[in-house]
Amino acid sequence: MTTALVHAPSTRMNEALRTHVGHEDIDVGRAREQHAAYCRMLEGCGVAVHVLDVNREHPDAVFVEDTAIVLDELAIVGSMGAPSRAAEPEGVEVELRRFRSDVLRVVSPATLEGGDVLRVGKKLLVGLSNRTNARGVAALSEIVRPHGYVVLPVRVTGSIHLKTACTALPDGTLLVNPHWVDLGSVVDFELLAVHDDEPFAANVLLVGDVVCTGASSPGTVAELRRRGLDVRTTELGELAKAEGGPTCLSLVFEA
Repeated sequence: MTTALVHAPSTRMNEALRTHVGHEDIDVGRAREQHAAYCRMLEGCGVAVHVLDVNREHPDAVFVEDTAIVLDELAIVGSMGAPSRAAEPEGVEVELRRFRSDVLRVVSPATLEGGDVLRVGKKLLVGLSNRTNARGVAALSEIVRPHGYVVLPVRVTGSIHLKTACTALPDGTLLVNPHWVDLGSVVDFELLAVHDDEPFAANVLLVGDVVCTGASSPGTVAELRRRGLDVRTTELGELAKAEGGPTCLSLVFEA
């Protein structure tokens, strides 16, 4: 069964980190409503959603994807690139052990956040970003090599994580904001650029062949639908004020 771990938004969400966006006040009540609607969207795709509340004191806790990488064979607990988030993975690890018998850790000075790891088949594109460093990429490569994965570093130039600027569509095409990633790192992939006036539109979440995304990128959504894709949208405006998007809000895997 496809499973998603999500985390309830913290009441301290207005203290969440911002790197590439200005500070806007977040309506936490509205953020909770949008998060609940996001969970319903996943459930509508047949996903079993588990809502965690283990990091309620951490402003960025809702962005649970950053704490880990979950593959078919094992889970890897991340090493957070932001010191204020360093304690978050511990509580999530406890939950992951319910679903994966093999759980390994990346430890400092290596940093690795799940938002920087994009799986495309047996290839793992890993963003070199403000949150993930070269040691983190090397540590992940060492862990996954015995399972047949190839790690491909991708330089991130204008966004907090790789998956803010680059995700994969069901056929393996990369949906990208070409201004925020080094396209020379992904020359072996077919690329589809988002609309210039929708810079955050490349952050989409795949659930099987369904593309789940926010409702604020109608041009890119229309293009995906013209390609014959099943696209489902939900409003994520309050969560986006803290640089969040569809991928950031869940760890999705086969249980």
